[in-house]
Amino acid sequence: MAFQKAVKGTVLIGGGAIATVFGLSQFSQYRNKHGTLVHVQAAEAVTVPIKNHFPTREQQILALQNTSEFDVLVIGGGATGCGCALDAVTRGLKTALLERDDFSSGTSSRSTKLIHGGVRYLQKAIMKLDFEQYKMVKEALEERANLLEIAPHLSAPLPIMLPVYKWWQLPYYWFGIKLYDLVAGSQCLKSSYVLSKSRALELFPMLRKDELVGAIVYYDGQHNDARMNLAIALTAARYGAATANYAEVLRLLKTREPAGGKERVCGVRCRDVLTGQEFDVKAKCVINATGPFTDSVRKMDDQEVPNICQPSAGVHIVMPGYYSPGNMGLLDPATSDGRVIFFLPWEKMTIAGTTDSPTDVTSHPIPTEEDINFILNEVRNYLNADVEVRRGDVLAAWSGIRPLVTDPNSKDTQSISRNHVVTISDSGLVTIAGGKWTTYRAMAQDTIDAAIQAHGLKAGSSKTIGLQLQGAEDWSPTLYIRLVQDYGLESEVAQHLASTYGDKAFEVAKIAQVTGKRWPIVGKRLVSEFPYIEAEVVYGVKEYARTAVDMISRRTRLAFLNVQAAEEALPRIVDIMGKELNWSEQKKKEELEVAKKFLYYEMGYKVKSDQLTDSSEISLLPSDIERYKKRFHMFDKDKKGFITILDVQRVLDSISVQIAENTLHDILNEVDLNKNGQVELNEFLQLMSAIQKGHVSGSRLAVLMKTAEENLRQRVVIPVDRSGGGL
Repeated sequence: MAFQKAVKGTVLIGGGAIATVFGLSQFSQYRNKHGTLVHVQAAEAVTVPIKNHFPTREQQILALQNTSEFDVLVIGGGATGCGCALDAVTRGLKTALLERDDFSSGTSSRSTKLIHGGVRYLQKAIMKLDFEQYKMVKEALEERANLLEIAPHLSAPLPIMLPVYKWWQLPYYWFGIKLYDLVAGSQCLKSSYVLSKSRALELFPMLRKDELVGAIVYYDGQHNDARMNLAIALTAARYGAATANYAEVLRLLKTREPAGGKERVCGVRCRDVLTGQEFDVKAKCVINATGPFTDSVRKMDDQEVPNICQPSAGVHIVMPGYYSPGNMGLLDPATSDGRVIFFLPWEKMTIAGTTDSPTDVTSHPIPTEEDINFILNEVRNYLNADVEVRRGDVLAAWSGIRPLVTDPNSKDTQSISRNHVVTISDSGLVTIAGGKWTTYRAMAQDTIDAAIQAHGLKAGSSKTIGLQLQGAEDWSPTLYIRLVQDYGLESEVAQHLASTYGDKAFEVAKIAQVTGKRWPIVGKRLVSEFPYIEAEVVYGVKEYARTAVDMISRRTRLAFLNVQAAEEALPRIVDIMGKELNWSEQKKKEELEVAKKFLYYEMGYKVKSDQLTDSSEISLLPSDIERYKKRFHMFDKDKKGFITILDVQRVLDSISVQIAENTLHDILNEVDLNKNGQVELNEFLQLMSAIQKGHVSGSRLAVLMKTAEENLRQRVVIPVDRSGGGL
């Protein structure tokens, strides 16, 4: 208590003036203007009828082809593009949306999963007396509250701990976090608070104890970003927007005005990527909401226009859930190079990131080993020495491209704007760029407002504040209990379905297959350690999933949680999708290969191969080498110098253990570096060396061979599930 009083006293003296001038005046205005969100009023203000079900993709393509002219055509199916479509269609505008890949296939699915105002931006606003930064934080906090209300099944408040290791930092950080609460005003999720050292370690036992003074806990929001993006798209479709993924814009269509002969954008020429069919879509207004690809669409309009997008790559990694408490995140406010690192529980795993480095615009960003190791090193700085942070515990890794922009309307066109920018070209192309995930709705509102004004469209004000998204209407925190009771689903699976689909979870449960077991009655899992079930693949096709990558990365989040699990689930996913979409055997083979390539390059699987290669150094003591050779030769009875599936089966049969042949094949394939169907002694020694270094963990072959050696006489069951090991 003594240090808490010291903190508060210091803050009141040192920060009172700034809080009064910069915070309280704005807070007063904020409370007067936005005391509460008028959720019911917003929903009731929408006069456009909402359908019970969204149209099929085929129906959406027909609507795009057969509609003579739309009021608004949005290019881009990320959070902002889908937000624009939803804003426009709920105002009564005839709306279309085209996405050349899948909804949320770019940056919108590769975020830190936070819904936040931005503590670091508020710090910069105070230090530099930057009112624009302050307004950006204020707007984001308003939008944070709205997003948590309109999709409660996909989002929730998350406490985040800021550990403090120097006494003078305690009042400094306390003041900053309290000002963050103050700016949020009545929409503050929960009040921040100070923790003593002992209490901080009780809540976050993995934390480094040395020199720890205490900690400050504040609240932000967290969500399932890809599913949130999809919910926005599906809600827009239910309100009547013609939305289509895998519809690529090839060029802009233009017409000349009768008076003056000025060229105006009047639509696009697009191609159905799945069928190859090309057609025109006409519209009074075309909106460019393509994130990192902003400039490529702007150059379709005018080849000479200067670039405004400044792409920046942010890498994240996923580690086992035991690295963090299940309900508490961690913020490193000052890393070794000045960046901010978050360390957060997400989907029962731990997500860490992000980096911030210049990059080229690409549809397939790849995480680098350098960025992964940077994050791991920063994590090590904050965790107890008893917790060995191993490179092999990285289960997945990805890179997302932030579309930072320079404002073309600003006098200083070189300065990067952290806020969003809406521009309108001479030919009428509306471009929305920059901003952040949390403010997608406000960005969409500003964009449609600008479009209405520039193109003389007849529509009222935005109706999206408080407008509930797909799955939110009848959701409740206890909905999963009904799923367990009514359908016989496992509790974990039911909780997952409720938090993913909201009140639409019942539609998934209805098509879940009977397991043939006493319990659970229905719901066959795709992989044993995750709650995703086969029925979600069938339902995912209804949600416009058209590739195996769509399913493993955005309808389910397997690829973002554990790439090995995603690869294991792929054959079954492809089989189910093949039945739903009438794929040929050749198409199924192609889908499998494309998905494996996606996991290998974009989701960090490649780094597993980089950690264990033919040239990997064997750094083992002579005694360890002899021990591992004896273990290997227990399987290689014929002294061939390698082991195969038959060798492993022979040993397992001798201790009366049965493991499916396809499972054994997968286990050996994880270690078979040259992919010749066998594991050589050198490969086995490289594996054991990499495990000792922490570069590889959870190898099923290593666990199986060690357990077999120890239990040949005891005849116990050998576990072959992944043990949390990663890339």
